[in-house]
Amino acid sequence: MKLDYIIVGLGLAGLAFAEQLINANKSFVVFEDSSQTSSLVAGGVYNPVILKRFTPVWNAKEQLQIALPFYEGVEQKFQTTFDYKFQTKKVFKSIEDQNNWFAALDNSKLIDYLDADLDHQKKEGVIADFGFGNVKQTGRIDTKKLVDTYRGYLEKRALIKFEQFNHQLIKFHPNHLAYKDIDANRIVFCEGFGMRENIFFNYLPLNEVKGELITIHAPNLKIDFQLKSTLFVLPLGEDVYKVGATFNWSDKTSNPSKEGREELIKKLEKVINVPYKVLSQSAGIRPTVKDRRPLVGTQPAFPNLAILNGLGTRGVMIAPTMAKALFNHLEKGEELDSEIDIKRFE
Repeated sequence: MKLDYIIVGLGLAGLAFAEQLINANKSFVVFEDSSQTSSLVAGGVYNPVILKRFTPVWNAKEQLQIALPFYEGVEQKFQTTFDYKFQTKKVFKSIEDQNNWFAALDNSKLIDYLDADLDHQKKEGVIADFGFGNVKQTGRIDTKKLVDTYRGYLEKRALIKFEQFNHQLIKFHPNHLAYKDIDANRIVFCEGFGMRENIFFNYLPLNEVKGELITIHAPNLKIDFQLKSTLFVLPLGEDVYKVGATFNWSDKTSNPSKEGREELIKKLEKVINVPYKVLSQSAGIRPTVKDRRPLVGTQPAFPNLAILNGLGTRGVMIAPTMAKALFNHLEKGEELDSEIDIKRFE
């Protein structure tokens, strides 16, 4: 079998790159062993503002200009909804919090996203003595629905193999690569935390942070916006809300923990004051990089091996942009931004 590409991993990164290949009429196959779950359990929220410090997300405007049309295109492709738009309300903890919000309005990169008028209206069940700040142009991508739908689409077309990829079996030839019975021009690794087992890219400084979420049923919490405080409370419909997330740098398993559940509940009870029931708990390992920038580029000794990884906590925003950048680099020879190029670690 002769192909243009092999993609290893079908989380948000692999999916976004696969869509680039389909739109360019490139042939490919995906290897997916379901070992990495960060895309499936992610909150999926896109928000151009870091609300902890009232600062803009890196390249937020440029990312949204590519990401939102990307998800709209995928919605049209499958005739279903993945992008659920809503307003985000930041809970102010103090007058100082409010003042910092107004100071942030002077930042030209934030003016389009922060509402100058504060919201002092009481919301039933929400603890917010100092009111809220409204963040615009936010929403949620249903990442599990998206990935599951895309996997089914590839499976019907025999474009995905549900098996573990063995890096040791790659054979290098002058003008192509061979893997088992496949000849390919390039392999793109989108393995998330699984990159640590990749003999060609495990020299890169990928960190792992475990994130846990709970899903609750709260019939008296009638909010149709994302509530952002020490954690987020995200409406899913029918009085069900997703709550998260934890950041655990020591536990490297994808198993939900008692400690994670207790941490979320303790924080949640400082944010809402209505009865609720925990319906479920999920966990995943986020691949992050010390400089908070993605890992994009080609292997120094093997330029037909490429990587698309390290998307961190904002994968839904950044994945389409990074996939496009890598595709244009590989197919059109366009230079990668030095901030994302893995050459920065050579």
